[in-house]
Amino acid sequence: MSDLIGVYQPGTTFLHRMPAGAKLVAMAVISVVTVVYRSPVTSVVLLVVVAALLAVARVRLALLLRTLRGLLVVMTVITAYQVWQQGWQHAVTVVGALVGLILLATVLTVTTSVDEMLDTVTRALGPFRRVGVDPDLVALAFSLMIRGIPTTIELARETRQAAMARGLERNPRALITPMVLRTVAHARATGEALHARGVGD
Repeated sequence: MSDLIGVYQPGTTFLHRMPAGAKLVAMAVISVVTVVYRSPVTSVVLLVVVAALLAVARVRLALLLRTLRGLLVVMTVITAYQVWQQGWQHAVTVVGALVGLILLATVLTVTTSVDEMLDTVTRALGPFRRVGVDPDLVALAFSLMIRGIPTTIELARETRQAAMARGLERNPRALITPMVLRTVAHARATGEALHARGVGD
């Protein structure tokens, strides 16, 4: 299977050698802890931990900068809104957690091939076949979810560039509305392509 995510970097770090299942479980645990114990301190600690993991995984600087550039527009708008509505502490909590979890997903996709992830998900769901669960279909949905992260970031970057070309980079509506519409359109196009191939019938 081709690399659906397109950012996997072969390597020999302990994160590369770590089983995909263990990485997925660790990511799930960190995500739950971040949500349950949400606070400015939790978000800052998450960002520090993720920064260390990015360094250990030796993530290419170009990839990291591209990811951060794509996040910049959306997170700036979200930060401004959160500060306006509930103050800077809440903004740090929300935005810090979002950025941290997205970068954590980047660490996962950089150190784990798609084939390895899908094989792990399929094996884990194997026992549920007897109750009607299709592990292959769930694994496909999982891969599409992960693939949606860099795709959404890229759509945000393109939307920002389009808004800047029209002199509307300071207009939240000119940034958010087109991005939401393009994201939904991409999701529908993906669904139609899968349906055309008989997936999910």
